[in-house]
Order: sequence, then structure tokens, then C-alpha cells
Amino acid sequence: MPEIIGPPRLFRAPGRVNLIGEHTDYNDGFVMPVAIDFFTQIVLYPWDAHVLEFYSDNFKEKVVLDFDNLPKSKSRHWSDYVIGVALMLIREGYKLRGARLMITSDVPIGSGLSSSAAIEVATAYALALSSDLKIERVQLAKLCRRAENEFVGARVGIMDQFVSFFGETDKALLLDCRSLEFENLPVPSSAQLVICNTMVKHDLAAGAYNERRRQCEEGVEWLRTVLPNVTALRDVTSQQLEEHRKEMREVIYRRCRHVVSENERVVAAASALKEGDVTKFGELMNQSHQSLRDDYEVSCAELDLMVDLARKTEGVYGSRMTGGGFGGCTVNLVRRDKVDEFRYKVAEGYEKGTGLTPEIYICKAVNGAEELPISQISDFRSQIPD
Repeated sequence: MPEIIGPPRLFRAPGRVNLIGEHTDYNDGFVMPVAIDFFTQIVLYPWDAHVLEFYSDNFKEKVVLDFDNLPKSKSRHWSDYVIGVALMLIREGYKLRGARLMITSDVPIGSGLSSSAAIEVATAYALALSSDLKIERVQLAKLCRRAENEFVGARVGIMDQFVSFFGETDKALLLDCRSLEFENLPVPSSAQLVICNTMVKHDLAAGAYNERRRQCEEGVEWLRTVLPNVTALRDVTSQQLEEHRKEMREVIYRRCRHVVSENERVVAAASALKEGDVTKFGELMNQSHQSLRDDYEVSCAELDLMVDLARKTEGVYGSRMTGGGFGGCTVNLVRRDKVDEFRYKVAEGYEKGTGLTPEIYICKAVNGAEELPISQISDFRSQIPD
């Protein structure tokens, strides 16, 4: 039986919500996510075995990864996110030390708040520090993305993992998904971040996501015939798109129009934050939802109802769907003195319209992945079973 050879260490990484910039990340565009105060937390015990043993407090399951007998494929299990990160580190030539990991998370699963990125980032950060690996956060974010792309099999962009590493308290993160240059911008103190969970996730989400990516790629391929310097929709302006729309299939044009206009909205939203203009920022959020609904067609009746209820409530600056679409959450900026009224009216209206009781989260922007003193451990009293 392996023996623990050192004191426990506590690591955590946050989930995220995207304020604006949806479906732009895999088009080399701009996004503006916020790391939020929902976390995956890992207590790591170093030990003298050449294995990782990790236990999920949420799923009440233990999984063992033997460094000398690595899996060749995913198991379609929550553990794929942890194993995938470890595999990417090993494939890059890093030597991991054995450890026992106790994992818990309060990031709502399946809601579009990046529970997957939170566990990937928490795992990567814990393994890197406990193994004394000198890896920059940008490189760790890339490895986490590779784990989800290559091992888990989800074609995600870099946004989720990046903000889970680089988020800052009371700041939104403006990220260029091509260069990975970023800037942390202040969230106006007059606005409260409120996330509304529709409690639905339609089955077509995964297939539609991959279809939208293919449609964007088709648009780029065609646009390159008239604009040779285009390598991604990031390189196209709205004026250029309009000049060539007659030659494009209508559905491809609309998909491209969303991405191109959304990139422009993110840039404008960044300027609004720098100027402290929360009203303008909210208008851009509203425009984003309209584009996602009509041009990209990734909204659904429940999301549209939630947004409509929010906009009819006094004190709401802006409301939009967030995440991949077809369910999940909306993100809202609400005047602080109107938050209680917002929660009541939106919850009442949504339940009346759908028969579903939504979950409404009052959130704040927080720091990215960090190690905390073990004394700060909270709400985790489980023990890994022998």
C-alpha cells in the first residue's frame, strides 16, 4: 500500500461565464469571459507510488491512473478530464510524481459554466506544482485544451481554460484567441453579474456545435477566393462580408455575419468597459443574443424566454445566452439595487412559462487557478475509500 510522504496541498480553479464573444474563439476571434466564484477544488496528498489516485466527492467514485500502463483512449467518464491532462503532461516529457487527489466542485455541470475546464485547470495546476514542473500558465492552458480536444474529443477553443488560469477579481478578460494576448478590464461596480440557468440542455447541442464550425470553415474557404489574406473569420470585416454576400450560400453568410459582427461587438464592449459605460455594454449584450438567435441559430425557446423576461425587468443593462447554446444559461448585468426584484420576476415568469424552476446565481469575478493554505479548505469532509 502506497504511503503519503508529505503534507496535503489545496488547489482550486474557477468556472467561467462569457459576457460577450460567443462562437468566436474557434474562429481566431475575440472573447470576454469572467472567472466566477464557482470552483473545482483539489486536495492533493503526495505519495510514493508511481500512480495517480483520484476520488470525486461529487460522483463518489475513485479512479487510478498507472503511469506504467496508460490508457490509449477515453472511457466517456468524468475521469477523462483528469486523465487527459495527466497524459498531455506526460506526452510533453514531464515527469509526474504520484499523488492522491480528492476532488470536489460546485460548478454546475452541463450548464455552460465550464465545469470541464475547471477540473482540467485545477488538475494541471496541482500536478505541475506538486511535481515541481516549471510550466508557464499559458502553456498549461494549451495543454488543458489539448486534453479536451485530443483525449476527451470535444473541439473546444482556448477561452475556458485560459480564463480559468488568468481571471482576476472584479475584472473581465479580453482575450485575442489568435495571439493569446489579453487584458483585464474592470467590471463596473454599479452592475451585478447574475447567471440564470434554464435547467435544460437539448440533445442537438453537440452536433450543431460541430456543424457551425464546419459552416464557418466553409465560409472562410470561399472568402479566401476573393480575399486571399483571410485565414479565419477574424480577418473579415462586416463591410467585406456585405460586398461578397451575393455569391455565398445564405446560411453560410448568416453564420459568418454572426462571427464577424460578434468580434466587432467584443471590441466595442471593451471600449465601453474602459469608459465605464455599462449602458452601452448592455446594448451590445442584447445585440449579441439577437445575432446568436437569428444568424447563428443556437438559441432555443427557453433561452429566449429567459432573456425576454430579463429585459422586461427594471434595472437590467443587458441579457444574453452564454455558452454553446440550445439550453444552459443566460448572463445578465443588473443594477445592484434591483437584483432581488430581478430574481423574483425572472424566476416567477420562467416557471410560469415552462413549468421549470430555474437556478439563479449571483456571481462575482474572481482570480484564476491558485494554491491556497490548507487551512482554507471548506465544505469538503469526504475521505477517499480504501
